[in-house]
Amino acid sequence: MLFDMPTLVNYSGDDELYPGSSFGPMDLGRLYTIGSNVDVYYPPNKRARISAPFIFNNHEHEKDQKPSVDTLPDECLFEIFRRLPSAKERSSCACVSKKWLMLMSSICKAEIERPASSDVEMVSSDEDQDGYLTRCLEGKKATDARLAAIAVGTSGRGGLGKLSIRGSNSVRGVTNLGLFAVAHGCPSLRSLSLWNVSSVGDEGLAEIAKGCHLLEKLDLCLSSSISNKGLIAIAEGCPNLTTLNIESCSKIGNEGLQAIARCCPKLQSISIKDCPLVGDHGVSSLLSSASELSRVKLQALNITDFSLAVVGHYGKAITNLVLCGLRNISERGFWVMGVAQGLQKLVSLTITSCRGVTDASIEALGKGCSNLKQMCLRKCCFVSDSGLIAFGKAAGSLESLQLEECNRVTQSGIIGALSNIKPKLKSLTLVKCMGIKDIDVEVSMLSPCKSLRSLTIQNCPGFSSASLAMVGKLCPQIQHVDLTGLYGITDAGLLPLLENCEAGLVKVNLTGCWNLTDSIVSALAKLHGGTLELLNLDGCWKITDASLVAIADNCLLLNDLDVSKCAITDAGVSILSHATQLSLQILSLSGCSDVSNKSVPFLKKLGQTLLGLNLQHCSSIGSSTIDLLVENLWRCDILS
Repeated sequence: MLFDMPTLVNYSGDDELYPGSSFGPMDLGRLYTIGSNVDVYYPPNKRARISAPFIFNNHEHEKDQKPSVDTLPDECLFEIFRRLPSAKERSSCACVSKKWLMLMSSICKAEIERPASSDVEMVSSDEDQDGYLTRCLEGKKATDARLAAIAVGTSGRGGLGKLSIRGSNSVRGVTNLGLFAVAHGCPSLRSLSLWNVSSVGDEGLAEIAKGCHLLEKLDLCLSSSISNKGLIAIAEGCPNLTTLNIESCSKIGNEGLQAIARCCPKLQSISIKDCPLVGDHGVSSLLSSASELSRVKLQALNITDFSLAVVGHYGKAITNLVLCGLRNISERGFWVMGVAQGLQKLVSLTITSCRGVTDASIEALGKGCSNLKQMCLRKCCFVSDSGLIAFGKAAGSLESLQLEECNRVTQSGIIGALSNIKPKLKSLTLVKCMGIKDIDVEVSMLSPCKSLRSLTIQNCPGFSSASLAMVGKLCPQIQHVDLTGLYGITDAGLLPLLENCEAGLVKVNLTGCWNLTDSIVSALAKLHGGTLELLNLDGCWKITDASLVAIADNCLLLNDLDVSKCAITDAGVSILSHATQLSLQILSLSGCSDVSNKSVPFLKKLGQTLLGLNLQHCSSIGSSTIDLLVENLWRCDILS
């Protein structure tokens, strides 16, 4: 198999390798084979200096072949290569053959012999290793040869700082040998990500630990061949580690995490997901030892209440905490985490699918996390109105509350929470909360929540026009509204919200609200046209060109408009194009079957400001028309 070696070495990004002549008695030009495995590359404008011809496909050479430098033992080539004066010459040599590339990549920086003359100053700048470069290999491109080329090619051009390998070539994928090359040639490496690279094991990771002492971030996902042994090597060789992400690594357990806890005092972020061997001993060791740990994510682990007690007691530096799918943790674990009073710096807390989250536990969390600003509860089926109201009273600093699939929470709980956390609450998000239904409440008895700026209610079928009208009166300072999937709301229900918004709406998303008509869009444009910047009407099939007339006449700042699957025609597009005050940057007409080739001149005119245009599923627009628009609207990304 023939390799295009310069292409491999050049796989360090958009940059070019140093130009230069080849090394030794060979020209770089045409590809021909030495022996059975070594491939040599020649530039087409030079004549080969080796007079003896070669026979392809493993045939025998002619007997009068002249001696070649490749007949030297690897040890001799190694000594020659390490004495080359700069990265320029080493890059040129790496282009000669795969054998030379792999030999070159095996040379550590410390083994390179420096010139002792006036060239020292030049070489030191040539060998600068600050780790500026980032490289990513995915799928078929992920091979040992490419890693070797990256190691050689980046060594004299800023140094490799970040390497990501996702997947692997099924025939000749990345193995420990590839990581050996990186470890020897990239001492500046600070971030390494290995995703689904099953052929890399403890030996490769241990070599990284020996050669890349500056490593700060390690990301391992689906690394089935890496065990505690490899993680221990990283802990002992990379004391500057600040970020560790481990996901679905079946052989990594408590012993590896305990080594990280002992040897990596600078650890700031840890994420552990779906590792069956990780238990309380590993998690508690990390949390009790890493005094600078500020970001923690624990998902689908076999840990118990003990681990959360440690979090609550020792997590004095934690600012962001994510807990997901912890099935063995009870109400007591979350309650203790709150009452331990150690999470005083916690700003953001996300809890998903944890049965231990109850009314009593979230009240304790509200009391124990005095600086909590963002709270997100997903699929917490035992949280009800009383718990939410109690949490609202306790969490005096809360600015953002998000509830997803918390089906015991009703409208009474939401109103109670708004009333109790109103001093600072800026954002409220409700997603798929099936317990929320319209109820009769005397709004005059409730005090308004004037701090709320953003309201998102998505796919809550019980939340209809009556609830929306009440929210409008309770929250007069709303600027961002997202009502995606509320197919039950009508013009009459939405109008009070629009009329009570004193600050002026900036972003409005009405995706899937198919009962709304042109009347409400006209009211929205007239009431908030001076502030509105984004309007999404995707799927509102009763919206026609009349809405675009109101938008064109009243909206001064609108830059993002989505009327996908609406009853828009060429006439509507024409109206938009003639609106002198409009400066649309994003326009989506996806699924508007009545928009045809006749809209081309109008779209060209709109294209003076457009950066994005969506014409997908516009069946009346031909492919030739799309090609014409792509040619003319060169600044605009067009989806078709």
